[in-house]
Amino acid sequence: MALPPSSGFDFSALSPRERYKILIGTVVPRPIALVTTRDAAGSANAAPFSFFNCLSADPAIVALGVEVKADGAPKDTGRNIRQSGVFTVNIVSDAIAEAMNICAVPFAPGVDELAAAGLTALPGQAIDCPRIGEAPAALECRLHSFLEIGSSREIILGEVVFAHIRADAVDERLHVDPARIDAVGRMGGHGYASTRDYFDLPTMSEARFREAGEAANRRQPRRLDGG
Repeated sequence: MALPPSSGFDFSALSPRERYKILIGTVVPRPIALVTTRDAAGSANAAPFSFFNCLSADPAIVALGVEVKADGAPKDTGRNIRQSGVFTVNIVSDAIAEAMNICAVPFAPGVDELAAAGLTALPGQAIDCPRIGEAPAALECRLHSFLEIGSSREIILGEVVFAHIRADAVDERLHVDPARIDAVGRMGGHGYASTRDYFDLPTMSEARFREAGEAANRRQPRRLDGG
C-alpha cells in the first residue's frame, strides 16, 4: 500500500494558536468533562473542558487542562479548585450536549450555569461539591496537584474518590454499558462526535497473533443496543 504524503510542522516555529489548532484537530475525539465546583461563597459553577482524560487507576487520577484568562488570571474552575480542593467531573451524554454548551457561555462570576442550562445540582457523596443529576456518570475528585507547565493553561490532577453511574448503565461485574452512557466527544473547531459507531478489536497475545494472524485482528462490529 502506498504511503500518503504528509505535511510537517515544527512546533517551535508555530504560534500558540497554531499549535492549538493542530492539536485539537488531530487528538480526536476527546472526552468532555463538565466540571462542577463551588466558589468561596458556596455558589455552584459548571464549565466544560475537552482537554481531559483518565491517567491512572491506582491511584485513580484524572487530568484537566484549564485555560487561563487573557490577562493570566485563573478561570472560575481553576480558582475554585485551588480554594476548595475538590471538583466533580460530569460525563456529557448526547442528551445534555446542548446544556453543556450553555455552560460554556462566558458568564460573569457568580452566575449559576447549571440553572441557566436547566440542569439539576445534586449534593456530592464524599465531597462538598455538586454533581449534575442528568449526567450519566459523575466522578467526585479531590485535588491531587497542579502542574505548572506554562502561562496559558493550568494542568489539574484530581483523585477520584467516589463515582455515580446510572443504575441501568452498570452491572454487578462493574461493566459499564456505553449505550446507556451515550457519551459525546469533542472534535476540532465546533465539531462533536457520538460514540454510537462501535466495534470490538480484541487485544491479542503474541501466541494468538502468530497462530491466527490477520484472522484474529479483524473488527467485530457491534450495535450498542446489545446486538
